[in-house]
Amino acid sequence: MMRPSWGSISTVLFFLFIFKSIYSLFGIFQVPVCNKGDICYKSYLHTNPKLDLYVFVSDNSRSGNLREIFHLNNFDYKSILEKQISLDISKNVRQNGSITIYSVLVPSKSRQTEIFEELINLPDSSYIKSRLTKYSVPVSATFNLLQEKGKDVSRKPVTHLRSRYSVIMCTDDIVIPHSAVPMEIMNDFRVNRKKEFLPLFHNDIINMRLKDLVEITPLTTNLNFTYIYTPTSFGKMRFLMQIGLTLKQTLDLGFTEKDLDEVKGVFADTNLYFLCLTMFVGSVHLLLDFLSFKNDVSFWRSHKSMAGLSTRSVLWRAFSQTIVFLFLLDEGTSLLVVVPSGIGTLIEFWKVSKVFKTTLSWRGLKFNRERNETDEEKKTREYDEECMRYLSYLLYPLCVAAAVYSLIYQPHKSWYSWTINSLVNGVYAFGFLFMLPQLFINYRLKSVAALPWRAFTYRAFNTFIDDIFAFIITMPIAHRVACFRDDVVFLIYLYQRWLYPVDKTRIDSITGESVAVDKKEDKKKEN
Repeated sequence: MMRPSWGSISTVLFFLFIFKSIYSLFGIFQVPVCNKGDICYKSYLHTNPKLDLYVFVSDNSRSGNLREIFHLNNFDYKSILEKQISLDISKNVRQNGSITIYSVLVPSKSRQTEIFEELINLPDSSYIKSRLTKYSVPVSATFNLLQEKGKDVSRKPVTHLRSRYSVIMCTDDIVIPHSAVPMEIMNDFRVNRKKEFLPLFHNDIINMRLKDLVEITPLTTNLNFTYIYTPTSFGKMRFLMQIGLTLKQTLDLGFTEKDLDEVKGVFADTNLYFLCLTMFVGSVHLLLDFLSFKNDVSFWRSHKSMAGLSTRSVLWRAFSQTIVFLFLLDEGTSLLVVVPSGIGTLIEFWKVSKVFKTTLSWRGLKFNRERNETDEEKKTREYDEECMRYLSYLLYPLCVAAAVYSLIYQPHKSWYSWTINSLVNGVYAFGFLFMLPQLFINYRLKSVAALPWRAFTYRAFNTFIDDIFAFIITMPIAHRVACFRDDVVFLIYLYQRWLYPVDKTRIDSITGESVAVDKKEDKKKEN
């Protein structure tokens, strides 16, 4: 009986973990059951009481400057509310201060005051407190390099106003047992004398994005922001609060606010089934990335000849991976993204060392010139040079034109930033062209026997997964097109695989190892 490999065991364990995670996700959306003998709390909203909504702000100065900016009598808490509010910006805030916002819910029948301190102390009142401002590096930190030479730009974080502020409240008529109050809502769970839990009122941090920040300058005296209230289910509220807690914890692991903002975009306005699909597909994507990496390294470690393989494609991947790594450093991306990119860069340079047959030791870099170039390798190199010569006529003018356009019409932080951005844009926009030399070599040799097809297969599946996300996730049109362009190249690879079939049953008479030989070319030689 054949023993399973460690790779197969790891894959099975990985999928078991994913299905367990999806099952736990479904559990978050389930309401705890109140069994006989438990102390159970009904929702305060089960009698549909009338509520009033108050919104206050404070500039956190010594005087407090707490003032009411909006109130709504007989608040319809079962419907979505969007209200644009005009806000006066005080001198303290203009000098890099901050603004705190308070949302207060009180029963309509008990309202006898409009003073904040008295409102929050009324029976059955609920309120939440949050920052309406955030410190962030301003957009003005970038400028046109040609028009504003020598400009001294400060990249220090300054006060920004959230142009969209969101709150959510659970409006489900449910009963929660005392012994099974979820941990996510523990801090917001308050019970009155009637054993009713007060409205679960919370900030919706998922829908407050970095793109909605508006800079407050020393000249800003008034700004508008949109106050958004959304009723939600108990499960959805638990999930959003759990995600919020998780995002805060990941900041300590090296993630940046920008990274977390991208994650928010995945979870905002998303139903349970789509979340499960996203989790499953994303996990498969991660697994295929690992398998592709593993097989790629195995292929290059055991490969001795460059016959049938494009040397310039390997050099391009090393160059492009280096540019992407430098771009991530320039953008201040988190270490959890930079470190894997750096490892990938080292791997690509290791491949280059395999191509040029170099070894690194304490004595320095050594080139292995013992083995002369074979006829197959020479033929491959000539085809590679021929294809790159044709591509250069198209590629270089496009890259130069894109760099000049970016310099004239787009702002940048520095000349170094412009250089890196121009190079990385060239990598993203035209990088797929460097997959063409391998197609050209396959066509001229009428063979695909030298390619690492297992690694290619994993990459192809990952490309199709990227296509799925291109449909279901909001992204720029240019990036969406980039997801589909690689498909064309992979389809041509598959066509060449069918056109030039490989016979893997042949055995090398000297080494005793199996050798991949093109069947059609082999038949021609026999005839």
